[in-house]
Amino acid sequence: MDPLRHANLSARRRGGAPEDYYALHAFFDTTKELCSDNRHRLLHNLWGIRRVVIPLFGTALTTSAGASVATKDVCEIDHVVADFSGKYLPTLSDFVGAIAPLPGEEARFEDVRAPYRGDDAAMKLLLSPYAVTGQVQSLLLTHNTWFLSELLPRLSAGGPSVGLPRGVPPAELFARMRFELWMDNGAVAPPSAPTRIHHATKSGEEHADIHHS
Repeated sequence: MDPLRHANLSARRRGGAPEDYYALHAFFDTTKELCSDNRHRLLHNLWGIRRVVIPLFGTALTTSAGASVATKDVCEIDHVVADFSGKYLPTLSDFVGAIAPLPGEEARFEDVRAPYRGDDAAMKLLLSPYAVTGQVQSLLLTHNTWFLSELLPRLSAGGPSVGLPRGVPPAELFARMRFELWMDNGAVAPPSAPTRIHHATKSGEEHADIHHS
């Protein structure tokens, strides 16, 4: 779904005009600059919404009709869940689980974020994918040159004031990320989604218990 279709959906559901929502929906898809298939959806999860999108756009959008609309609801329901056929809200761990880890790369990431030491807000954001997932390879999301050049300056006032930021090329992130079918518009459930397991009772009838994977 392209940003205009998302914006039209938001306007129908929440009032106002599509233009009230277009910038937010277009931002979600800026990652298409990095990857042309649906692996690009790195922000399509609560980590991306809460750590990146809401800090950039604020907790509420004011429509042209003067109404206040929760940014979180627009992000979650009108963009992410809509992109997954109305079925799923993936987690950051779903995406990170598709990225191949490399042993011993902690030192590499420490070197990338060295210029931001002393800036607590920047350091917390840079480390937040690891805090959420517990997987070192998740730091590829915040330690790449796109995030450091395009997003971190808008999210934190700290860090280097001159020169190009050191970072991992975004292409490496996607070279290490498998394309999985759940990424493709909700074709199948992501790993975090509940699964339904059937078992037979004494009477021979089947019952379904829902378990989280």
